[in-house]
Amino acid sequence: MSSPEDITRARQIKDLQPLHDAWVQWTHTRESLQETLPLLADTDPAMRALASEEYNSLTSTLTSHVQEIFPQLLVPPSTTQHLSAMMELKSGVGGSEASLFLADLLRVYTRYANVNRWKTQIVASNQTDGGGLKDAIVEVKGDGAYDALRWESGVHRVQRVPATEASGRTHTSTVAVIVLPLAEEPEKMNCDDDLFSMEDVKIEVMRARGAGGQHVNKTESAVRLTHIPTGITVSMQDERSQHQNKRRAFQVLRSRLMDIKITKDIENRRTTRRNLVRTADRSEKIRTYNYAQDRVTDHRIGLSLMNLASFMEGDGVQDFLDALKRNHDEDVMEEMIADID
Repeated sequence: MSSPEDITRARQIKDLQPLHDAWVQWTHTRESLQETLPLLADTDPAMRALASEEYNSLTSTLTSHVQEIFPQLLVPPSTTQHLSAMMELKSGVGGSEASLFLADLLRVYTRYANVNRWKTQIVASNQTDGGGLKDAIVEVKGDGAYDALRWESGVHRVQRVPATEASGRTHTSTVAVIVLPLAEEPEKMNCDDDLFSMEDVKIEVMRARGAGGQHVNKTESAVRLTHIPTGITVSMQDERSQHQNKRRAFQVLRSRLMDIKITKDIENRRTTRRNLVRTADRSEKIRTYNYAQDRVTDHRIGLSLMNLASFMEGDGVQDFLDALKRNHDEDVMEEMIADID
């Protein structure tokens, strides 16, 4: 079995690999360019033409390294890049239509996770009579899942004509998404860790309830945790046993507390420009899905894509996440330059 030191060293090597690859490509391209320069003055017109084409290609590659690749590699590595994610989705305004859209978004994220070979599991969900979901919690396990999906935190607004709308009137509904870092579970569940002390957690057990508040379990399998210092409350009843529900509840509590810790760290580091904190604002409308115009718009960066169907199939998600990461990296670079000045 690998030791913690071996695991840390392996991660460091993996983190440095992009820098190594970029430098090797830069060096190789420069050497090729030097070899091409004499051929530009060749007496053979065909050879000059080939050399000119090669020169333009190599110059373009070097320019890309200077303007894009090397600056990105200067951005400090994320301290959360190895974490998995826990996503909480809650329906907002719009009633049944919001619940239906929540189910749609959940499918989007599940498909996107599958493309990235991350494992997903629905931890908890509350279905509605119309086939939608009032709320849901889903685990997305895999390196990089949290850093990729954290940009989805915020309020998602959908504008479309519900299937039940006879007059064809467009309705506006919202779904709130919260992306939390998924912390690794400790070997012992009922023990202190670096995020909380057990003496600060109030544990209550009760019978699981079904629709309409009816008891559906004769044993007390449902669990509710209250973290006294923060007032965070987590209830879990979807699992079969009290032990399983308690484990899930502690997992959610740990993720929420880690999210608070990460956000506070960001606030402490940034006093004037705090893009990530704004991005994670739970009340901020971050994206609009307009079905009539076949358009998805991200309001944080002003980016619109005119293929809503592609996004809802999970294919267009990466375009937004890439743009949001570039925007974040540019902000980090500007702050680094400002600190030097």
